[in-house]
Amino acid sequence: MSLLDIKTLLDKEVQARNSSLELSYDKPDPLFIASKYKDETIALMCALFAYGNAGVIVRFLDSLDFSLLDSSEKNIQKELSSYYYRFQKSEDVIAFFIALKRLKEIDSIENIFYKGYRKEENILDGLWIFIDTLKKVHPHKTQGYNFLTGSIPKKINSAGTYKRYMMFLRWMVRKDELDMGLWSKIHSRHLLIPLDTHTFKMSQKLGLLKRKSYDMKAVIELTEQFKKWDSNDPIKYDFALYRLGQEKVDIKKLF
Repeated sequence: MSLLDIKTLLDKEVQARNSSLELSYDKPDPLFIASKYKDETIALMCALFAYGNAGVIVRFLDSLDFSLLDSSEKNIQKELSSYYYRFQKSEDVIAFFIALKRLKEIDSIENIFYKGYRKEENILDGLWIFIDTLKKVHPHKTQGYNFLTGSIPKKINSAGTYKRYMMFLRWMVRKDELDMGLWSKIHSRHLLIPLDTHTFKMSQKLGLLKRKSYDMKAVIELTEQFKKWDSNDPIKYDFALYRLGQEKVDIKKLF
C-alpha cells in the first residue's frame, strides 16, 4: 500500500463525503448544529463542546437557546441554571455564554484571530491571542471552564492537539458542502489538522503518521504530509479520515 494508493483512496473519500447528507441526527456531528445557524459565535460554542459521544454532543447543542447570546447576563444566568455537560457544571455553561456575549460586543472572533495570525500567517499565534482575549473578557476560573476554553501552552512542543479549535477553524475558513467558509482573512493553506483519536489512529494505520504521541507535533507532522498532496487545502482530508475512523472501516477492504 503506497502513499499514492492512500492518496487515491482518500481523494475518493473526500469527494464521496463532501455532502450535507453526511450531517444529520443519524450521522451526528457538531457541524450539523453549527451549519443550521452559520454564525461564528454559535459555531465556536458547537466546536468547544464537541468532546465525547457525537450523538450526545448534538443532543446537548440542540437543547441550547443560542439567542441568549444577545440577552442580558442576568437572563443568561437564569435560563441556564440547570444546564450542564460532562465536565462543565451550570456555572461553566453560564460563564461561557457570558464570555462569548461580551466578546461579540468587542470584536468579531475572526478579527481577534487575525490579530495574531497576520504577522507570520501562523494559525497558532492567532489562537493564543484569541484564548488570551477570551480569558480576559470573563476571567472565570474552574476546571470545567478551563477544559472548555483551553489555555496557552508554555511550550509548543508540549502542547496538546487543540482539536476542537482546529475543527472550528476548518469550519470557518474552508468552504464546501460541509464547511461553512464564513471567514475571509485566513487562508486554508495555514490550517492545521483537527487531530482526534479517530484521525490519529487511522493516520497511523495508513502510515501517514509515524509519531506515537498524541500532541501538537503529531498535528504538524500529519498536516505537512497532507500539504504534499494539496498545499493550498491540506486539511480537506480531515472529515473523510475522521469518518473512516469513527465508522471503524476496514481499510484493507477499500483497496
